[in-house]
Amino acid sequence: MNCSAEKASRKWAYGAFGRTVAALVTVAAVALLLGVLSAPALAARGNRPAPWGDLFGVSPPRLRGTLHRAAVPLPRPRPADAPAAESGKVEPGQPAAETPAQTARPGEQQPAPQPSTCRLALTDAIAIAPSIPDIHGAGGCGGEDLVRLEAIVLPDKRQVSVKPAAVLRCAMASALADWIRTDIAPLATSLGSAVSDLDNFDSFECRGRNRVVGARLSEHGRANALDVRAFKLANGRSISLTDRTVSRELRETVLHSVCARFSTVLGPGSDGYHEDHIHLDLMERRSNYRICQWDVWDPLPRVAPLLPAERPEEAPPREVAGESDAAKPEKPSTAPADASTETAEPEAEPKAESKPNKSATKKRRQNRRF
Repeated sequence: MNCSAEKASRKWAYGAFGRTVAALVTVAAVALLLGVLSAPALAARGNRPAPWGDLFGVSPPRLRGTLHRAAVPLPRPRPADAPAAESGKVEPGQPAAETPAQTARPGEQQPAPQPSTCRLALTDAIAIAPSIPDIHGAGGCGGEDLVRLEAIVLPDKRQVSVKPAAVLRCAMASALADWIRTDIAPLATSLGSAVSDLDNFDSFECRGRNRVVGARLSEHGRANALDVRAFKLANGRSISLTDRTVSRELRETVLHSVCARFSTVLGPGSDGYHEDHIHLDLMERRSNYRICQWDVWDPLPRVAPLLPAERPEEAPPREVAGESDAAKPEKPSTAPADASTETAEPEAEPKAESKPNKSATKKRRQNRRF
């Protein structure tokens, strides 16, 4: 292709192209000038930079994280004459009800919780059992509505001391007081005295069953059990519930009374851990299932059985162990023989062997005596 400066005007219209470029540059300059003049007015209105303000990268940097807070209207307070809202439900537009802990001011004492029905029923006329704070220990130990049972007041105003004082739930303490007042007090009266003390072997203790490491939590750990070993009478007599010398009828009477009042009764013969005391608790099970395992053993004989009498000397001799067959007397022969021979042999042989056997029997008897 041949091209030269003289012939260029014939192929490309330089004049039209130059006029177009000049027009575009003029329009851009006018737009830029208008943008620069209107930028302060727009910034004063909305405090927003113009869209072309960052054309040359000279706009101020934007601050990140700045929060624009807007005024949120609060709900109106609930009228005083409005019906009380149900617990756990809040009406739309109404604030949630505040708990006593939230309404209490710093340094202000919170109101004491209301006593339970059991606490109101367990008065000083029934038992000396002051309330103690709730216990919340590790592994679920402890409980609520606890009392320290110090004594039980009988209908005649006498007190049965609980030694030592037992930490129990109110329901368990109430059941024990009812048992002593209704069953044990009349039983002691039939014995010619009055009950004065109750031997507390164990009450609240955070441990597993039977003190086995890793076992399930015992009812003692929930303050819902008491181990009773004995009760003492006013005349000084102590009646142990597992003592065989105590009347069997008396122990069976106590057995029937506790099994009718408590859900768990464990004593001798139950599992090997309750041979010297009686375990009582109010454990809740399905279908009100109860456990009563207490074997009332018969009393032991007062006189030991007699030893067998000694062997009389005129008794026939015994065969000596290890005696050879040669020393044993031969049996009489069944073959026909003379009558004088048959009658003489049985009489001669025992006489010859009776002496050594008799002396050996005497020696063994003398050794046995020592």
